[in-house]
Amino acid sequence: MYALFDEAGKFQAGRVLSEADASAQIELDTGKRVKVKAANILLKFDKPAPAELLAQAQAQAEGIELELAWEFAPEDDFGFADLARDYFNEQATLVQQTAALLRLHEAPHYFRRAGKGRYKKAPAEIVQQALAAIEKKKQLQLQIADWAAALGRGECPAPIREQLYKILFRPDKNAPEYKAVVEASRATQTAPLDLLRRAGAIDSAYQFHWKRFLFDNFPKGTGFPPLQAPDIGDELPLAEVQAYSIDDSQTTEIDDALSVQGLGSGRVTLGIHIAAPGLALQTGTPIDQVARQRLSTVYMPGYKITMLPDEVVQRYTLSEGRACPAVSLYVSFDEASLEIQASETRLERVPIAANLRHDQLDTVVTEAWMEDANPAQTGLPGGMTHATMAFLWRLAKELKARRELLRGKPETFNRPDYNFRLVGNDGAEPSGQETVQISVRQRGAPLDLIVAEAMILANSTWGLWLADCGVPGIYRSQASLAPGVKVRMGTKAQPHAGIGVKAYAWSTSPLRRYTDLVNQWQIIACARHGKTAALAAPFKPKDAELFSIISGFDAAYSAYNGYQAGMERFWTLKYVQQHGITELTASVFKEGPNGSVLVRADELPLVLPAFGMGALPRGARVRVRLGEIDEIALDVHGTVLERLDAESPLEAGEDEGDDEPVAGPIAIAVDVHEAEGASPDNAAS
Repeated sequence: MYALFDEAGKFQAGRVLSEADASAQIELDTGKRVKVKAANILLKFDKPAPAELLAQAQAQAEGIELELAWEFAPEDDFGFADLARDYFNEQATLVQQTAALLRLHEAPHYFRRAGKGRYKKAPAEIVQQALAAIEKKKQLQLQIADWAAALGRGECPAPIREQLYKILFRPDKNAPEYKAVVEASRATQTAPLDLLRRAGAIDSAYQFHWKRFLFDNFPKGTGFPPLQAPDIGDELPLAEVQAYSIDDSQTTEIDDALSVQGLGSGRVTLGIHIAAPGLALQTGTPIDQVARQRLSTVYMPGYKITMLPDEVVQRYTLSEGRACPAVSLYVSFDEASLEIQASETRLERVPIAANLRHDQLDTVVTEAWMEDANPAQTGLPGGMTHATMAFLWRLAKELKARRELLRGKPETFNRPDYNFRLVGNDGAEPSGQETVQISVRQRGAPLDLIVAEAMILANSTWGLWLADCGVPGIYRSQASLAPGVKVRMGTKAQPHAGIGVKAYAWSTSPLRRYTDLVNQWQIIACARHGKTAALAAPFKPKDAELFSIISGFDAAYSAYNGYQAGMERFWTLKYVQQHGITELTASVFKEGPNGSVLVRADELPLVLPAFGMGALPRGARVRVRLGEIDEIALDVHGTVLERLDAESPLEAGEDEGDDEPVAGPIAIAVDVHEAEGASPDNAAS
């Protein structure tokens, strides 16, 4: 004897080996023996064989019209055999009964389960809703199939084009657009990105990178809501100095300026003047909420997304010809030994004599000019004198030497910085087709070093002062220079081994970095209240808000710097294309994957893998032929044509900690390396 039974919603049949009151032992066609509860046994029969019964019943079930079966079904709950007798005839066969069971079970929109083998028909309105949903799903499947077919033919349907970045980087796997791409990718055995590229979903490589960045970081766009910059309510004294900022010509957020007093008196006072939005802006206000959401200005060649709207920036920026509110640090030095004698922080208005632009002055204000006892007249703007510049240069070198002593080894940044200019762009959002110019600027140029050392002095001095006043700040620290020891952010003053200072709190770019604005609020509290500042400071010790800001800033700053590095690579590759560069000279700096070496171009900010000569020592100079450029993956490979030197080991002391990785497909992997002591705090303007 055989039995048909329900096993967790699946119908099976087999030979009955033994029976008891509550269960039976049944052997399936596979030979497996199962114990089945008596309540789960739906039919017992002698023939046909179980497999034959199920096959015949399945074939007959497909012919049962569900609408007709629903009409025949009683209003109360019923058994499958009852429906078979109503649908077929009073002598419904075993196969017909089983067919009714299978058909009822697979149509929950018509019939709901009411027990083992028992059902109840659904209300008419529920049936109609279910049928409409089934039809909608059917049409959706047809739409997915049509979209997938179009992608396979190299065409991109508009709905998929509109969802491009979501499909690639943050997909909803239930969305039909995503399912169509997956289906087409499987059918064509093509990676999704390549599939979409071939289908024309990506019109512009630059727009692909730009819109992806916006999708990840500015999903609501880069515009600002209407905001009004509040006035500074404090009656600030006017400083008796003439201050000068030093920035690139494209810089609009001028955060810092310098002044010098007392030259020739034996005691010289350096003034470091920082724009003071913290005197007007308050935590929790609409402007603060915008700044906290963005956390930093985003820089890229030819364009930037500012942390604050321009009308707010212009209210507090240190523009020449104005007496601007500032948080000023005055540090007095012995003019001969340059030993620090005293420091003081003031809240005041500072006359800005001139906004100096280093790209206009680098060829004039050189190291030789600084150290010339009888310099040529240069006509520096705003009345800046050679004597003042020479003192700032001498002081910068001394401050750097002292940091290097604490650091334990010299800073060696021998490679140049590269400046990018998009011809005719004039600050507008680039299209990606502009002509790019790349110019070289040696790291550690005099004006850079002057600003860098002054900002490091301010950030380290204020960092220690906050700690002395018992006021928390946002610090950057590094325990040692050992490999793998990274720079970390925290709320306690700790040494920064990479820079060579006892504490380091970013405080000198409050218009461009939210951490600096937060620290400025804390510094202002110290300036007003001294040792009791902890009671008045916006952020208290162990304040959870500070940790939240640190976490958000770390993530955003890494993403922004990664995008900047990616776009610099994009425009470097554009430069190569625009100038028809097919070969270049380079230096090996690292072993690469699959037998390649990573080489750094001598005259461009370009790192790439090169094949052809196997392993080469670090520092070896080679000539490389460039392969095809992929603007989406930001990828280019090279072939080593020849080695240009017999032996070229890495020179002792050469910087080894600044290895740029090579960008990979889709995900642009860019390491952000800390070099705060080597380039100006505001160098990314």
